Amino acid sequence: MARSGSGESVLERVVRILEAFTPRSPVLTVGEVARRADLPVATASRLIAELVGHGLLSRDEDRRVRIGTRLWELGSRASPTSSLRELAMPVLEDLLRVVGHHAQLGVLDGEEVLFVERLSAEHAVINYTRIAARLPLHASSSGLVLLAYGSEVLQERILAGTLARFTPMTVTDPGELRRRLADVRRQGFVLCPGFLHVDATGIAVPVRDETGHVAAAVSVIVPNDEHARGYVPVLTAGARQIERRLTQDHPRERSSRQ
Repeated sequence: MARSGSGESVLERVVRILEAFTPRSPVLTVGEVARRADLPVATASRLIAELVGHGLLSRDEDRRVRIGTRLWELGSRASPTSSLRELAMPVLEDLLRVVGHHAQLGVLDGEEVLFVERLSAEHAVINYTRIAARLPLHASSSGLVLLAYGSEVLQERILAGTLARFTPMTVTDPGELRRRLADVRRQGFVLCPGFLHVDATGIAVPVRDETGHVAAAVSVIVPNDEHARGYVPVLTAGARQIERRLTQDHPRERSSRQ
């Protein structure tokens, strides 16, 4: 792999360019990409031109840059969550009809929860989640579920790190967070009233694969009121449906690889 004078490979620079795009900033100028990727504008411009040529980035009529459809195609083809997402979709659609706001599916990725699907109703309560977006584990309902069933090493790393505060309700005390993780394991669900936004409550439950490992968290985002807890049973039932679909699908996937 070719390296620059700083010892940095071209691939490392390309990765930084791609990481410059976020759900909130899907379209950027070359200068904005260069600044976010910490690259000289000339270098960023040259690499962007090559990525556009391969379809990994694209330009609009104003010469602004966005992620290209080729990158989406490759990512979708290789994604280990594609099967999980497809199996969960009918359940998420049912949950959306019941709660009338948001239903979503998240998986653990590093020290964050990555959302692989989100369905939303018109005029739904505010929700910071987007498909392919991430949230901190300690502040989101899906994140707390995944952290509660994650490894001890991961839990201790999060507890020892900085717990960012989003609202007065966000849990930022390590001792309280540890107690909440124990509650999640004991109860099998988590309720997060106002953790990310004072008007919204996140509710999440674990989804286990055929081995019993927690593979994902299914959650709903509803108004922060006295009715929120009432959605726990339907959410739990939805998670069990996804688990049954995973168990039924697993032998079919295994036989297709033989």
